[in-house]
Amino acid sequence: MMLKVVVPPDLMGGDVAEGYGKVADAFRRNLASGAEVGAAVAVYRDGVKVVDLWGGYRDGVAKTTWEPDTMVNMFSTTKGVTALTFAVAVSRGTLSYDAKVAEYWPEFAQGGKGDITVRQLLAHQAGLPSLTPNPTLADIADPDRLATILAAQTPGWPVGTRHGYHAITLGWYQSELIRRTDPAGRTVGRFLADEIAAPLGLDLHIGLPHDVDRNRVARLHQWKRAESLLHLKEMPSGFAMAALNPVGLAARATGVPRDVNPFDGDYNRDDVRAVEMPSSNGIGTARAVAKLYGAAATGGEQIGLTADALSALGAPALPPSRGVRDKVLNVDTSFSLGFGKPTSDLVFGSSGKAYGTPGFGGSFGFADPDTGVGFAYVMNKLGFHLWSDPRELALRQAVFRDILRVRPQA
Repeated sequence: MMLKVVVPPDLMGGDVAEGYGKVADAFRRNLASGAEVGAAVAVYRDGVKVVDLWGGYRDGVAKTTWEPDTMVNMFSTTKGVTALTFAVAVSRGTLSYDAKVAEYWPEFAQGGKGDITVRQLLAHQAGLPSLTPNPTLADIADPDRLATILAAQTPGWPVGTRHGYHAITLGWYQSELIRRTDPAGRTVGRFLADEIAAPLGLDLHIGLPHDVDRNRVARLHQWKRAESLLHLKEMPSGFAMAALNPVGLAARATGVPRDVNPFDGDYNRDDVRAVEMPSSNGIGTARAVAKLYGAAATGGEQIGLTADALSALGAPALPPSRGVRDKVLNVDTSFSLGFGKPTSDLVFGSSGKAYGTPGFGGSFGFADPDTGVGFAYVMNKLGFHLWSDPRELALRQAVFRDILRVRPQA
């Protein structure tokens, strides 16, 4: 069963700028409620850090405290980090959203994929959410072996007609495109480290380097798949039905690679942390994610985004021709350029220009260009909501509804 701990009031650190006390109040309530083990939240506004809070335990069993530099795996919140890294490559002219993937990667054209554009791929419209054969960690650790598997796939639906959440695979396709067009041949994790994280001083990794102290990484406290039966009311009904089918597309899309089970705590394994899974195993601090999104929300100069790229990130999503019902998640979703966009069910930021990605278990990071806000929440006790986990939602509402007076937030 899921771990429940009582977090003492003194196990909360950090600070907030004047006027942001309601975020601290919400975070304190989260910790006191027993809903958290350890967590952090950060907000940048107009390039200035206005919220930086952490608390609880980085390991709820050993009762080791969450420190200012504690990092944690953030699952699909990683997708937004990868998408921003990709946007930097686009800004440098090595990639174009409107080019065909096969222009950069000729082998990708096999299996009827020759006309798929980069934009369609990043919008989860390419029909490639699962892989056959399903790779192992050893395959993932070898970019050439993984690229061969990726290129050999056949779309699961006519491209552009539907979309379906590429829960794990999307980041590998993005990484291979970066690797093939970067003059240095770097993967997305290496490109992020060299071109974004190091210059900005971000504690943020895709593929955790061996020289990072493992004591800084929080232990994930995971629930078993069977426990979801006790929490069906917390999930959209369509997603709950999809998730409970062990051979359905949702299970196959999230069951990559085949020797890693997210429901067995495998993301705590060091071999899983060390490889690059750019859609699901980013490890970092809330402060780093919020600073990255904050840079994008305030013009993007710090990370080298051009005005055209920045405009594209804030533009409305182009839905597939047969509607917005997600083939994998079985709910309505909206995707653009590797990000999630606001919908009637997931309202975030202050307008449709906002972009970001929520992560499995409750984490979330996003940019809101209209208010100049970069927001991030991370935690190590995984919840059951597909999005808007009540812990994260309380913090987001404190920022946007209670402080910035933006309504609604859902």
